[in-house]
Amino acid sequence: MGTALRKLRLVVHLLLGMWTVATRFSKVSADERMRLNREWSIDMLRLSGMKLVVHNDEARLDAGALVVGNHISWIDIYVINAWRPTPFVSKAEIRKWPVVGWLAEKLDTVFVQREKRSDAKRIMHELSDRLQKGELMCVFPEGTTTDGQTLLPFHANMFQAAVSASVPVQPICLMYEDASGRLSTAPAYIGDMTLNDSLNAVLSATPMTAHLYVCNPLAPGADRRLLASEAQASVQAALDLMRGALTIAANVPSGDAIPTSSSERVERSST
Repeated sequence: MGTALRKLRLVVHLLLGMWTVATRFSKVSADERMRLNREWSIDMLRLSGMKLVVHNDEARLDAGALVVGNHISWIDIYVINAWRPTPFVSKAEIRKWPVVGWLAEKLDTVFVQREKRSDAKRIMHELSDRLQKGELMCVFPEGTTTDGQTLLPFHANMFQAAVSASVPVQPICLMYEDASGRLSTAPAYIGDMTLNDSLNAVLSATPMTAHLYVCNPLAPGADRRLLASEAQASVQAALDLMRGALTIAANVPSGDAIPTSSSERVERSST
């Protein structure tokens, strides 16, 4: 299937998402909205040429936690929502993106204007309030995207919300694998890339596997800087573990079976 046709299918799927949110979300329960979001996100990955593998999912918290992870691409959002739909903190520019921005706003995304220092205080109060009410929120504390091979330092500011609300932090780690079983940098949305450039890179590199590792929760404590450091260490350890597994798999002779951990869950959608 050509790239142009695959892009058209993604556009149609995004429009279907808009229609579903506009016509159904106000009429169904929160659990049903979560189910619709998750199924739509799984299909979004499938149309992008990806499947999702979740590791250590038994460590997952389903309420009242600040989820933090490394940030590689715009498609990270759909990977996380295919695992467990979670509202995000996002840069304000996303709100202006066609279709995607509208969907993000309707799915309770918190938009932050990073150039305004005063906006950080507003965001902290909103995050803390929502966490205290038992909600989940997801932030990317690196503050930007990377190629997925290394981590940038985790900024401590957003961790104050967990400290103020006295809720745990759940680190997660994302990694993308190419068809040859190697870490893929194709999804990376970095530098001067446009969204179209990134989309072309993703579609040209498929099939791929998106890996999501659920790290053990961290108690909030009283020091946001220490909490940020602990979260970064957890994500780094998960990244090292998953990269090591790819290296081991690459060295297994062809035809030998590689056992799958019972803690892994593979998400696929019917074609």
